[in-house]
Amino acid sequence: MSIHDRNELAVALEDIVRRALAEDAADQDVTSQLLVPQSLTASMKIVSRETICVCGMEVAAAVFAALDPEVKVNCLAHDGDIIDAGQVLMALDGRARSLLAGERVLLNLLQRMSGVATLTRRYVQAIAHTNAKLLDTRKTMPGLRLLDKYATRTGGAINHRMRLDDMVLIKDNHIALCGGVKAAFEQARRGLKRELPIVIECDTLAQVQEALICLPDRILLDNMTLDELRRAVALAAGRVALEASGGVNLSTIAAIAETGVDYISTGAITHSAVAVDIGADIAAEARTH
Repeated sequence: MSIHDRNELAVALEDIVRRALAEDAADQDVTSQLLVPQSLTASMKIVSRETICVCGMEVAAAVFAALDPEVKVNCLAHDGDIIDAGQVLMALDGRARSLLAGERVLLNLLQRMSGVATLTRRYVQAIAHTNAKLLDTRKTMPGLRLLDKYATRTGGAINHRMRLDDMVLIKDNHIALCGGVKAAFEQARRGLKRELPIVIECDTLAQVQEALICLPDRILLDNMTLDELRRAVALAAGRVALEASGGVNLSTIAAIAETGVDYISTGAITHSAVAVDIGADIAAEARTH
C-alpha cells in the first residue's frame, strides 16, 4: 500500500495532531494565560529560514481545526514547492493565545515533513541521470509513518511496502528457516491467499541465480558491491526488476544507480532526515477588540 488515499492521510493527520496537542497541553498554556489577554488577536507568519522542499501544508489546518477553528489559515506555498530562505509559507490570523498554543505542534510536524522531503529530493537528484527509482523503507518515525511516507513521495521517491501485510518480502532469515531461496518462494506462493507482490532478498550472486528461476516480482540485492550489482544486472537481463539496498547514502547512490539496477531503497531519507529551519513570527500589528 502506498500513499494514494488522501482521506486516509487526512484521518491520520487529524489523529496525530490531536495526540500532539494533548501531549503539549495546548489548552493549558499558563504563560499565555498570564501574559496574553483572551481578547487579543494577532497575525502570525510561518517563514522558511533555508531553502527547502515544502511538505505538510495541511498540518496548519488540522492543528487549528482541533484547537480553534476560527483561526484563518492562508497557505502561500504548496507541497513539493522549492522555496528559498525568507519566503513565507503561510499566514495565520486569529486569537493570539490560539496561535501561540498551536505554534510548536505546527512547526514540529512541518519541519519534520519538509526535512524528509528536502533530503529525499537530494537523493532523487543524485540519480536523475539514470533510470533507477528511489524507494523509501519502513525505517520511519514511530507513529508518523503515513506522514513520513507522504513526505518521501513529495520529495520524489516511491513508497516501498507500508506495512508487513502488503508485500511478501522473503529475507535472509526466512530463507535460512525454509532451507533455501526456492523452498521459501514456493512455500510463500502456495500459502498466499490474496494477490500480493513477492520480493526475494539475496545476499549472494548464487542466490540471485536461484531467485531468477522463481521469477518473483523483484529481487532485492542486499549489501552487494558495485561489481556484484553489475553482475546481477547482467544475470537478470531485464527478466526481473532489481532493487539495491544497503550502504546507500548521498556519496554512494549515483554509482549504485549507474550499475543498472531498477530501484534503490534507503532508510536514510526518513531515519536520518534533519528537521529544516522554519520559524513563526507574530506580526507587529497585534490588536485588541
